[in-house]
Amino acid sequence: MLPESVAREIISSHQQRPRNRGELPGAPFAALDNPSCGDQVTVWAQREGEQLAAVHFEGRGCAISQASASLMTQALSGRTVADAQALAAHFRAMVMGEEAPDPALGDLQALQGVSRLHARRKCALLAWNALEQALAGPTPG
Repeated sequence: MLPESVAREIISSHQQRPRNRGELPGAPFAALDNPSCGDQVTVWAQREGEQLAAVHFEGRGCAISQASASLMTQALSGRTVADAQALAAHFRAMVMGEEAPDPALGDLQALQGVSRLHARRKCALLAWNALEQALAGPTPG
């Protein structure tokens, strides 16, 4: 588990300077919103075979939703789809308070505190839910 000050620093960094922001033309995508707080996110997942060549997002909302999306894109780009889905399952279980943070999550562990904030769980999982839909959709070309 990361110290709280480190977790806050990671979240702030990703919220203020999101990584992998911007559309991936031609890549499957999904757009979701959280009507209870107004967060919105669109996630693109470019595949090359079973690899996630790139994962990008666009969105607006709270620090948790935007940091989670940015952290997700960094953690999953270059992984196989199966590895990405396994990591997503660990992340979801951590956010829901079902599992302790797994060191394999790396900086994603910064969002562990969300498990204590039931209303914010949806914020942390919004981009991950969009990614799941994007991966389930048709693959272009």
